[in-house]
Amino acid sequence: MNVSKKTVSSAVKLAVFTVVSLVVTGTLVAIMGKFGSGETVEYSAIFKSASLVEEGDDVRVAGVVLGKVEEVELHDTDAAKVTFSIAKDMPVTDTSRIEIRYLNLVGDRYVTVVEGTSAGERLRDGATIPVDRTSPALNLTALYNGFAPLFSALEPKDINALSLNLIKVLQGEGGTVESLMAHTASLTTTVADRDKLVGEVITNLSELLGTVDSRHQELTTLIQELRRWVGGLAEDRVQIGRSVVNISTLTRSLAGLISEGRPLLKADIAELRKLASILARPDTSAVLKQILRNLPEMLEDQTRTGTYGSWYNYYICGFAGNIRLPQEIEELEELNDLTEDLKNFSFHSTAERCDL
Repeated sequence: MNVSKKTVSSAVKLAVFTVVSLVVTGTLVAIMGKFGSGETVEYSAIFKSASLVEEGDDVRVAGVVLGKVEEVELHDTDAAKVTFSIAKDMPVTDTSRIEIRYLNLVGDRYVTVVEGTSAGERLRDGATIPVDRTSPALNLTALYNGFAPLFSALEPKDINALSLNLIKVLQGEGGTVESLMAHTASLTTTVADRDKLVGEVITNLSELLGTVDSRHQELTTLIQELRRWVGGLAEDRVQIGRSVVNISTLTRSLAGLISEGRPLLKADIAELRKLASILARPDTSAVLKQILRNLPEMLEDQTRTGTYGSWYNYYICGFAGNIRLPQEIEELEELNDLTEDLKNFSFHSTAERCDL
């Protein structure tokens, strides 16, 4: 069987085309299907809300896709638990934050891992990030509803650009503030002559007035009570004026009392200074330390003695003291011996119990 060179050449070209097509198709499938070949670890994060987060959504770090959402489920009836896998070589620590962000204006979300401000300890596989280190997606519904009349003044492409930049800025993504300011300037220029639209915005902000109106009875009562209180003050203005005068008199009396007591207080402080100097002496300090050292044992003995009844029995084993007589008596010569004995006298019992 003879095969022409043209047929062989065509077959080779077909084979090369087929191989290239398979490689390109496989690469696209891997990219679009988010297939990866590296090892991954799983973590869970608790969010107050995980609305529109679905299985298979991206998990990104600094904008790079490094994992995907594995499961979204209800947690404790009022929270959401999002389980996700991420590349094993991407450390998630106990200071990392997990946030849900908008992917586009259609409402698609993705999960991002934000590194903490300080280094932390790497989490084990299967760990759960608590709700205080997670952030749900921004709730932009109220914002869009409030600015709907203003958005109607712009072209659709301008609305999309402004909205997307607004979302990125509020999500903390850098590099878009300048663009947001530019689109905001365009917005304000466009609506400068459209006071009707501004009026519609004010109408949309009437929710606050509606809330106040729903509480008009309470507000009326508050105003009436305030008016009654002010009226009572007006009726008692004479008594209030007299009270102010009496306060002035009290202040003067207190100032006089302080002035009169100042010398006595000064003397007390001087005596306290002397007392402090006495207590600071080494011999006095030694006595105080001895007293404090013996105090627990003494209190224990007192407690034991008091358990016999509502009385205490004491034995006096010794006594020392001195009596100072008036100077006139001390100067009498016939009483010199007596005054000397009274100045310093003591005794000690010879009972056996006193020698313990």
